[in-house]
Order: sequence, then structure tokens, then C-alpha cells
Amino acid sequence: MQPIHISRRILRPVRPWFIVLSMFAALLVNMIPLGHFPLMPDWVALVLVFWCIHQPFKVGMSAGFFLGIAMDVADGSVMGQHALAYVLLAYFAAGLSRRILWFSMAQQSLHILPMLLGSQLVMLAARMVSGGVFPGLTWLFSSLIGTLLWHPLNYVLLLPQFQPTERDENRPI
Repeated sequence: MQPIHISRRILRPVRPWFIVLSMFAALLVNMIPLGHFPLMPDWVALVLVFWCIHQPFKVGMSAGFFLGIAMDVADGSVMGQHALAYVLLAYFAAGLSRRILWFSMAQQSLHILPMLLGSQLVMLAARMVSGGVFPGLTWLFSSLIGTLLWHPLNYVLLLPQFQPTERDENRPI
């Protein structure tokens, strides 16, 4: 019996400029003043996890480090707080990438939730060690929102790879 979630479509290779563009867009969305709203997900973490799972040989811990430093500077937070969290997030996402891709979207979300929650707890620990104020438990809900956005994010970021290079009416794929 074949699982329902397997697509018969063939994906084209991802273009490196699209990866960079999506990470830059996530960085810009995180810089919007609404990014400090407790229910707003960490878009950089979501996009980083996506690319570390789907392209573990192209996106890894170095991307997480540079994105984390950029977020630390943009956010004005403890230097290295986001960098440490994103490096650990990229490590676990790339390490579990082959396993996660076998599951349906709902089951993938269940794998993503502990990774996003763990990265938030690392950032919280770094903030608390440096004398920061506890932001409250509602701050942790952004991981849950990010998990709920996993399926639409997959669709949006894989969309350019679904497009055929040339249209042929005789080919079913």
C-alpha cells in the first residue's frame, strides 16, 4: 500500500539565487516591527529549517550562523543569541532531513515543532543568562504558529521547482 502524501511530480533542481532570495525575504519579514508580536513566528528559523531539510548539502550551519548574526544585529539582542540557536537548528534539521521527508506534512510538522521550540529555548536561555527579562509564556506560542505554517511554507517554497521547463502536451509529467 502506497502512502497518500507521495507526489508523482518531478522537481527541478533548486536555483541557488532562490534560496538566497527566500532567506533574505525571511530576514526582512522578521525585521518588520510586528515581528515582536508574541504570536508572530520566526520566519528566518522556518525558512532555514525548510532549506536544511530539503537541501542539506547547500544550506547548513554556516547559513544559520550568518543569518543569526544578521538577526542579532537587526534585533539589537545579545550578540550570538540567534546565531547559536540557528546553528543548532540547522544541525538538527540537516541531520534529520532524510527521516523527515518520508513523512506526510502533518507528521513533518510534529518533527518541526520540537526543533523550533528548542531554538526558542536556546535564545531564551542566552537572553536570561545575560540578565534579560522573561518575555512570558505567550512568547513560546510562535513555535506552534510556525508549525502550523509548515505546510503552506512548503508549498510556496517548492512552487518554482514544480514548473516545467518546457510545456509538452504529450508528456503526463
